[in-house]
Amino acid sequence: MENFIRILSLVLILASAIPLIRHDFWVFRVFEYPRLQKLVLNVVLIATIVTANLPSTLLDKMILGGLIVNCFYLCYLIWPFTRIAKKQIINSTQPAGDNNINLLIANVYQYNRRSADYLKLIQNCDPDVILMVETDNWWEQQLTSIEEKYPYQIKMPLANTYGMLLYSRLELVNGAVHFLVEDDIPSIEVNVKLRSGQLVKLYCLHPQPPVPQENPRSTERDKEILMVGQKAKCSDIPVLVVGDLNDVAWSYTTELFCKTSGLLDPRRGRGFYNSFNAKYFFLRFPLDHIFCSTDFTLTAIERMPHCGSDHFPMCVNLQYAPAAVHVNEQLEADAEDHQLAQEKIAAECD
Repeated sequence: MENFIRILSLVLILASAIPLIRHDFWVFRVFEYPRLQKLVLNVVLIATIVTANLPSTLLDKMILGGLIVNCFYLCYLIWPFTRIAKKQIINSTQPAGDNNINLLIANVYQYNRRSADYLKLIQNCDPDVILMVETDNWWEQQLTSIEEKYPYQIKMPLANTYGMLLYSRLELVNGAVHFLVEDDIPSIEVNVKLRSGQLVKLYCLHPQPPVPQENPRSTERDKEILMVGQKAKCSDIPVLVVGDLNDVAWSYTTELFCKTSGLLDPRRGRGFYNSFNAKYFFLRFPLDHIFCSTDFTLTAIERMPHCGSDHFPMCVNLQYAPAAVHVNEQLEADAEDHQLAQEKIAAECD
């Protein structure tokens, strides 16, 4: 039993250290995901070692010390996404009105057949804009009933689990589907006209995850995310970036994206809002994202009920409020951050 605890402790410390190696191979990236799970296991191991009076040898004391350091390190990493941390985006002070945009994003899981649950979800959430990913032709057919209420649409159904369907009751202007990095992985770029007449630039993404069965490297994912971040930084109108980014909110790539784009994460200071995996409560991460420029405030954010997919849908209501730029807090990028982002954007893909 003592040897098992020693081995498990060393594995846990190693799993926290591996992501510090800035390599794109999936082994180095996948350990970024379960930071909350690692923290819980870390605390359990410390409690077990102390209560069982196990640290009797120098090795055991070193392992205990390593676990304590690791515990503080993991707390530091996830602290910004707890409810006791400072909010990056302030709450809306004005009632919802013509400057609000209510967004629903959902990875439906292509082989899921509970389309009726999503239609009910749309009715209950009553979003202005709907993004559904992992959508093929079957899903497009199932959603025809909402087209009258959501007359503005950009559709790219695909059978490779990377299809996208965008529906809006707000006017869409100059919309286009792009294949920024890979020929079979689409993204959407479009201007959304709020009821007030204000235009908002919307980017919709769903890059491949760095897992062996999809892509053994994070190169393509990181490149696409950071390319959109660069576009967002250059936008002369408010910006929203939404979708299943297949990256956790606290990863170094997502943090680099936020730093170099100047966009904000409404989860900071409010909670994790873990959207994946909906089927296993002990293995959940925040993979579905909505980022916004500093001229927005948050009216509401909610993880919606499970609809048969391995992802929970997310519903976020944001209010365009130009004065918020003086209160919302961006992450600051230094010269090293900008250089790293450029290197990743310029990286060669397979």
